[in-house]
Amino acid sequence: MKESQPSAIFLKDYTVPPFLIDKTELTFELDEAVTIVTSRLHMRRNPASGKSTCPLVLDGGEEVKLVGVAMDDYPLPPEEYRISEDKLIITATADEFILTCETVIEPQNNTRLEGLYRSSSMFCTQCEAEGFRHITYYLDRPDVMSVFTTTIIADEARYPVMLSNGNEVERGKTDEGKTVVVWHDPFPKPAYLFALVAGDLAVKNDVFTTQSKRDIKLQIFTESHNIDKVDYAMEALKRSMRWDEQVYGREYDLDIFMIVAVDDFNMGAMENKGLNIFNSSCLLASPETTTDDSYLRVEAIVAHEYFHNWSGNRVTCRDWFQLSLKEGFTVFRDQTFSADMHSETVKRVEDVSFLKTAQFAEDAGPMAHPVRPASFIEIANFYTLTVYEKGAEIVRMIHTLLGAEKFRAGSDLYFERHDGQAVTCDDFLAAMEDASGVDLAQFKRWYSQAGTPIVTVTDTFDEETGTYRLTITQDTPPTPAQPTKLPLHIPVRVGLLDKQGQALSSELNGTTSEEHVLQLTDSEQVFEFSGLSACPVPSLLRGFSAPVKLRYDYSTSDLLLLMSADADGFNRWSAAQQLAVNELSGLIKQAIDGQAFALDSQLVEGFKVLLGDSSLDPAMVALILSLPSQAYLSELANPIYPAAIKEARQYLKTQLANALRGDFERVYHEHNVQGAYQATAKDIAHRSLKNMALSYWVETKEAGAQQAVFEQFQSSNNMTDQFSALSIAVTSQHDKASEMLAAFYDQWQTEPLVVNKWLMLSASQESDHALETVKGLMAHPAFDLKNPNKVRSVLGGFGQNVAGFHKEDGSGYHFLADQIILLNKRNPQIASRLCTPLTRWRKLQPELSLKMKTELERIMSEDLSKDVYEVISKSLA
Repeated sequence: MKESQPSAIFLKDYTVPPFLIDKTELTFELDEAVTIVTSRLHMRRNPASGKSTCPLVLDGGEEVKLVGVAMDDYPLPPEEYRISEDKLIITATADEFILTCETVIEPQNNTRLEGLYRSSSMFCTQCEAEGFRHITYYLDRPDVMSVFTTTIIADEARYPVMLSNGNEVERGKTDEGKTVVVWHDPFPKPAYLFALVAGDLAVKNDVFTTQSKRDIKLQIFTESHNIDKVDYAMEALKRSMRWDEQVYGREYDLDIFMIVAVDDFNMGAMENKGLNIFNSSCLLASPETTTDDSYLRVEAIVAHEYFHNWSGNRVTCRDWFQLSLKEGFTVFRDQTFSADMHSETVKRVEDVSFLKTAQFAEDAGPMAHPVRPASFIEIANFYTLTVYEKGAEIVRMIHTLLGAEKFRAGSDLYFERHDGQAVTCDDFLAAMEDASGVDLAQFKRWYSQAGTPIVTVTDTFDEETGTYRLTITQDTPPTPAQPTKLPLHIPVRVGLLDKQGQALSSELNGTTSEEHVLQLTDSEQVFEFSGLSACPVPSLLRGFSAPVKLRYDYSTSDLLLLMSADADGFNRWSAAQQLAVNELSGLIKQAIDGQAFALDSQLVEGFKVLLGDSSLDPAMVALILSLPSQAYLSELANPIYPAAIKEARQYLKTQLANALRGDFERVYHEHNVQGAYQATAKDIAHRSLKNMALSYWVETKEAGAQQAVFEQFQSSNNMTDQFSALSIAVTSQHDKASEMLAAFYDQWQTEPLVVNKWLMLSASQESDHALETVKGLMAHPAFDLKNPNKVRSVLGGFGQNVAGFHKEDGSGYHFLADQIILLNKRNPQIASRLCTPLTRWRKLQPELSLKMKTELERIMSEDLSKDVYEVISKSLA
């Protein structure tokens, strides 16, 4: 452990920058050994800062070697500047000047994958959040926006493709014969949006015609062997551009839009202005190598990064505390885009399932923080589900409260008012208020309060007056540094059903409708519905209208009714999940107490109705049939008994499989899509239900089911069906699972993205030898510790492995801690993210909790990066 630990940065301490950079002129001389970077910064004192004599302090990185610095072409002698803690400090400056810095960096040795680095044979960058300082000295903060001109000088034989932000404006040769390419971006941007790529790349070209009839050149670059896998991404890009014009009125602004696929990337993708850089796993797609889920992910991420052109680039965040200003808003935009392209209900269920499993756990853990954090030590740790997913839920609630028309007016005002500015979440809310007339003063608390609110509902019915009353309370549990919470403004969408499942019309506050949006603003409120002849069954929180935990004492018959008849598809799924949770809770207790399992499952009746109703969306049926995950059940439990949860889930699934054996076999054959693969909503829906049915059918251990799994694996013409069969074989411990895993690797060993799937599935195999299997995978030729995708595949898969990770002797925790310590020096961002499973130690069963805590303390004793220190210290606090 370091003697001097990193200190926190606080939102309350924000001050405007004392200097501004109007123009940034960069020259990169790329070479195999070193890269020389020359920056000419047209600077001036910021009149808004009120600091007329303060020194100029520029951010740098420990890898950046300063060769020389000049002011207005006057070379500064060493006594006129100093470097302290990676800062370049110049005491004496004019009010307006040009600062020139020459620095040397070694991208090939950059294992952090921040700034400029090498991926395979290409140069590429990642500058969000604070990567630009690892390239050259700069005011590396989002509220310093500058017009960039970038000159790239390189050997064209090695690097025929040389790209940067904006439009290419010049191309030529040096006296030594090297190629010079100049790019100019006319739109001011902060340094985190800077991008550069140079390499021997193939390109896919296309054109998009905007609503104003401008032709935009579209280009996607990859290594040559992957260029046949970008057609889907290109079509997704064009769909995104059209949708953003139609729904938000946002037209693309440059002459060219480029995307580059990179194998080594810490994140999913990056929205650099006009030059998006993507993790190849988020861009490449083909029927043979890509699953349906990955196709949908490619479409969503392409859309997300493109939508950032306005919600993040043209209007960006003032400081990193405002990160959700761009990310929460853009996640909401990409979620609604995907819903419009496919099934709104299915998309909503998938998003909420992820939120309730992962973000709710984050809210309940040591790293809990508001959507707009009050402080941080390392900003990279706050690219979290809270900022992204919960941030999107906040924007969705605004949409619900304002309605679609007023929300569009608010977004139009926001973009028009703040184009070219770095702003705050308050500015976003102000635009929504001003355009709609809706008061969002109390709603603003969603940005500043951490934790997941608990909304509890009780009801009464007055037969004489036909009045139905809902009493609703809200309470947000304490979180780190926030013991007391104020009431939030929570929209609760409600419908009422009769005992036959028919929708009921009722009057609330003078409005008669089959559905109402209740506005919960106090700790407790009563809502009265009139005009009813009998006590209804309430359909609460329809569409998951707010990111809360709902508490209402539904009977089993009520849940079965909602599951089979509710007009709100989301609540049909939610009812099925609650039924399953109720049954699994009893089974988990039996397992903990050492009792034999005993259950008369009520899910059988509900599942049988679903499997027999051909009018339903197959994708929706598949989601309803999916039992609550190990992770979600762990989030609900306190303490967590991982083995008991696993055993209970397996028992319930087997019971349902045996009770509905014939139904699952029939549904499997009925939805077996034939013909060429298509990534259409219809075909994806059929495949999802078919493979869900197969996962149940195989649990019967019938020979026919076993054979169906093996035959599907061997004969599939697409990765969705082949990998589903393989996953089902591994999970169900099929007799041929090991043989199938080996055959899968042999077939796809030259396709890195497919091999990553194999690594993750192999690492997640449940057995007494799981830890030894994972160690073997890390020694396998297909594994590379420098590649974040491979690290996530193996160690992410291992984290889901109950038998391996949660071994009673604590060896699984010890192994993960070893990897965190190793990666802490190489790639702090990845190391920090690997800490997450260990942060749950307080909720684990006592004997495992102590072993996990021991490993956290061992990590804490090391010389830690800011990234890892912040997570571990908060976990132990």
